[in-house]
Amino acid sequence: MDKLDLVGIGIGPFNLSLAAQLDDVRNVKSAFLEQKAEFTWHPDMMLPGVELQTSFLKDLVTLTNPTSKWSFLSYMVSQKRMLDFMNADFVAVPRREFAAYLKWVADHLDGLEFNNAVREVEFDGNDFQVRSDNGTYVTRNLAIGIGKPAFVPGWARHLPVEKCFHTSQAKSRLPDLHGKRVAVIGGGQSGAELVEYLLGGNDGNVEEVLWLSRRDNFEPLDDTPFVNEYFTPGYADIFASLHDSRKQELMSRQKLASDGASLSTLKSIYQLIYRQRYLDEGNVIARLLPQREVFQVQHDGEDFRIAARNGLNQDVEFFHVDALILATGYETALPEFMAPLRARLEEGVSGAYRLDADFRACWDGPADRSIFVQNAGRIDLGIFEPQLSLMAWRSAKIVNALMGQNVFDLDQNRPIVDWVADGTHVADGAVVQAWG
Repeated sequence: MDKLDLVGIGIGPFNLSLAAQLDDVRNVKSAFLEQKAEFTWHPDMMLPGVELQTSFLKDLVTLTNPTSKWSFLSYMVSQKRMLDFMNADFVAVPRREFAAYLKWVADHLDGLEFNNAVREVEFDGNDFQVRSDNGTYVTRNLAIGIGKPAFVPGWARHLPVEKCFHTSQAKSRLPDLHGKRVAVIGGGQSGAELVEYLLGGNDGNVEEVLWLSRRDNFEPLDDTPFVNEYFTPGYADIFASLHDSRKQELMSRQKLASDGASLSTLKSIYQLIYRQRYLDEGNVIARLLPQREVFQVQHDGEDFRIAARNGLNQDVEFFHVDALILATGYETALPEFMAPLRARLEEGVSGAYRLDADFRACWDGPADRSIFVQNAGRIDLGIFEPQLSLMAWRSAKIVNALMGQNVFDLDQNRPIVDWVADGTHVADGAVVQAWG
């Protein structure tokens, strides 16, 4: 097999975006490998009515390559329902629609190889050797986009998996919860969607739903215009240049910019409870429990005994349920196939990798051999990094770094917000000391 310029490992939205961008670049030899038999995007989280939390224009390509045939609008035209979509006037695009768009691209784009799991990656001093089920690929560069494993808190790791499961398994497990008392742990969007689904009596009624969250309240995603400036290239470039400690501080303050529940979902939950309480509609008992930090769960063979600390008065409270759903997010971990290179990679504050502003992992290999990593640098690079919002820009930036030239024009107008002053408005230390 000829030497490749790039091997992408994993075909989720982010590497799919990179593959779509490369489709318009000449003289690049690439292959993208995926262990699954076909493209899927969180199929066990596709509950009825769930919505995308970002604009459909923030698709695989449009932000940097709007004439690409792999845009969301091209998909709509190909399906002959563009006018119907416009007339539907969705406030937020159904997530099923966006998933169908991604599947359409994956089904038609060349260079994607499914049913081909990567087993090991080594570096021979000149190139990467990617060993997969279908053979060995020799490549100058890598693009890792395999997604993140589900995060399971320490107190849940000993619990029976048939009664305690992560939201990433939810849809296939929900039918087993009929008549049960269910606790949903986690106050973000995935937790909110499950609470809405269960209170709505879908798949047969559960008896009771407890929604526990460490957060002060069940708070909405902040997608106001100035907060959305965090999801712009201008802010991303500035953030990447900051010190690690400053990045971590900012991350904690910007949580609701990326990890709140949609306002429509929160309204729906409140209205479901109102209808049940005052209009005799529905019979699912609901208990909303913010500021509860779960620290222990015991299982006696029948039910779970949850111990949680109340953040308001510091009391320890106990709750009994039949099943637990963990809406606890995901964690960054080095995949097993990268084990041969573990000692050569610099670990970052986000986890397994330290990433530079071009999404390259910092390692001790040759400067012209890059390991690009997607969805593994939230603290290194900013809150946009695990989101769909800037994936087209990130893919274009990776292409530019790969090619060593500006294939895509990524220059931006002056930001609406002046995040830092230009050089003419910055005082040096001596001037500040003199003022003091």
